[in-house]
Amino acid sequence: MKLLPTPPASSDPYSHHRLPPPPQLRRASFPPAASRPFAGLLRAARVRCSSSSAAGRGRGSVAPAVARFQRRMAVSGTEHAYSNILTSLPKPEGGEYGKFYSLPALNDPRIDKLPYSIRILLESAIRNCDGFQVTKNDVEKIIDWENTSPKLAEIPFKPARVLLQDFTGVPAVVDLAAMRDALAKLGSDANKINPLVPVDLVIDHSVQVDVARSSNALQSNMELEFTRNRERFGFLKWGSTAFQNMLVVPPGSGIVHQVNLEYLGRVVFNTDGIMYPDSVVGTDSHTTMIDGLGVAGWGVGGIEAEATMLGQPMSMVLPGVVGFKLTGKLRNGVTATDLVLTVTQMLRKHGVVGKFVEFHGEGMGKLSLADRATIANMSPEYGATMGFFPVDHVTLDYLRLTGRSDETVSMIEAYLRANNMFVDYNEPQLERVYSSYLALDLDEVEPCISGPKRYDLVL
Repeated sequence: MKLLPTPPASSDPYSHHRLPPPPQLRRASFPPAASRPFAGLLRAARVRCSSSSAAGRGRGSVAPAVARFQRRMAVSGTEHAYSNILTSLPKPEGGEYGKFYSLPALNDPRIDKLPYSIRILLESAIRNCDGFQVTKNDVEKIIDWENTSPKLAEIPFKPARVLLQDFTGVPAVVDLAAMRDALAKLGSDANKINPLVPVDLVIDHSVQVDVARSSNALQSNMELEFTRNRERFGFLKWGSTAFQNMLVVPPGSGIVHQVNLEYLGRVVFNTDGIMYPDSVVGTDSHTTMIDGLGVAGWGVGGIEAEATMLGQPMSMVLPGVVGFKLTGKLRNGVTATDLVLTVTQMLRKHGVVGKFVEFHGEGMGKLSLADRATIANMSPEYGATMGFFPVDHVTLDYLRLTGRSDETVSMIEAYLRANNMFVDYNEPQLERVYSSYLALDLDEVEPCISGPKRYDLVL
């Protein structure tokens, strides 16, 4: 399976880091389009789309509404509301990495007190402020987070990318194919239908273990997986070549959360010369694992993911943020599991449903990124939208360890420092404001067990 489209190396520093497809997938051959096994999926999608079109014709022409929309977009798109803070980021050796919307350039002291997780929402709102989907009023709500968050104010948020797994990804690709069919019937170019944000689809949920305790177990299970899922894999193979901005990671590459953490997480995007923080929504509740890398991410439903793919902002309540301070270091013999169970118990008792949890404190420097990712992965268990670890030197070391180039890591650090999104625990830290506060001395964490069903009962 050829993983297309792969951006050119100049615009994608991770082009060297793509996962090669397993040999089974490279050798796989599929019937021609006229007899392809996923034709039934497309027929069902065409029926849905045709029904919707007929219903729309029954209500009258949509041309006036389209014209009004185009006029409004033309007016709102004449000049970016925050073009005055678009700043160049120079390279140490000369030239520039790109441009970015500078939060310090706003000269607003309220921003200095914002949690790092809220700053990601703020940067997204500023960058996407078009006066239509995102307005200056939305930006002001986020800047005034300390006062607006308790009022449950709603804001739009445009994530940088979407993460799908194969079970939820197939319906999304089917809908895109149906939209292409509908556009072709209207006499327009069907190839115009593509995701507007990068979409990564990892095939991992269909695996079953039929063969074990054998040297050829992996090969045998892979062959059975391809036999059972021939239609789905064939359809996704077609989608990977038909749609722009979509990357399909083949079976056998790993679990979606692990692949996202080790390969797909950018931390900072540099697209068309504009730099901005990585953020992601995924169709799996444990998408939150990426928060350990300093990338804001959480799970959403399939409809929300599709809307994001098509460029629509998510409507979300501006969340409260629980500041969780970590001090000290774990004792010998205490594992990440012990720490996770302790943190989960504290957060469930505190009540964090619908909130962000942001970890900070000098104890952060003593936690490996694997430990951070484990805590972040458990966000659904303690009820938070995400458990966020801001980017620091531990994050940068992990990026190098997993194959990101020195140039890419330098670019990430330079951008985050320039936009006040990097934490350096060797420097004095400004006090940030949180909705509520918790603290844990890592020296006090003890070996413990829980479960198997009641993970909130810790011994």
